[in-house]
Amino acid sequence: MSQLIYQRPEHISLREHLDFDEKWVQDRIAEDPTILGLGEVVLKDRERGQPKGGRLDLLLQDIETNHRYEIELQLGPTDETHIIRTIEYWDVERKRYPQYEHTAVLIAEDITSRFLSVIELFNGALPLIAIQLNAIRIVDTISLVFTTVLDERRLGLVDEDEEVSEVTDRAYWENRATRETVQLADRLLEMIHTFEPNAKLKYNKFYVGLTVGNRSNNFVDFIPQKSAIRLELKLPRTDETDQLINVSGIDTLGYERTWGTYRLRLVPSDLEKHKILLIELMNKARYKG
Repeated sequence: MSQLIYQRPEHISLREHLDFDEKWVQDRIAEDPTILGLGEVVLKDRERGQPKGGRLDLLLQDIETNHRYEIELQLGPTDETHIIRTIEYWDVERKRYPQYEHTAVLIAEDITSRFLSVIELFNGALPLIAIQLNAIRIVDTISLVFTTVLDERRLGLVDEDEEVSEVTDRAYWENRATRETVQLADRLLEMIHTFEPNAKLKYNKFYVGLTVGNRSNNFVDFIPQKSAIRLELKLPRTDETDQLINVSGIDTLGYERTWGTYRLRLVPSDLEKHKILLIELMNKARYKG
């Protein structure tokens, strides 16, 4: 059996390095956009011309959802112009292509606490992610590490505002979907009762949620359909959870980053076949992992 040998890494500044420039970093991201940690994204465009001048460094798109990421890259510390340019290009693209969801992404080697505070002022008013880039040298190799220091703030759905939520009833959902698929929500609720006995179904216009102790607690949502039910689990995305779902063979509709949910499509046979896994996933959502 081979034994791994520890080698102390060395942090290097790309801005001050003669061999590695911004284009080189762009090339590495373009080769494998998933290294940014934004999910299963692909390269849509790079150096994308803007109507009023300037070029957007990278445009990525989620392969499973209509979600695009406008990315601005800067070696060294970020500054005011970098923040403004990131927001400006995001605004142009969202107006050009309103059929997509858009998120501005700022990448820099050094995102200082001062500028992080400035960026946080925008977060919530607009979807913005800040990623710090670290270049690591080990002997004669170099690696890039991308760390999200400010994630997109997920605002609640209008439906989740209890003061304006349009409450419906079971009959509404049986008519919209079928009686059989609404009964799948009952079976999933029985599974939830193994760890949260006070949970009850609450029928809203766009989803079937939960109450616990007479208060909304939508750690999972159910959306009955004609032949299946969609289960949405409010969980942070992790490799461990991805692995559990992928190995099971459950039909997945992907991870919705904006709302932080795993989306699974379940047919009646799935509830018995994957009962233990479904209880585990819903329990993880109840306690956020």
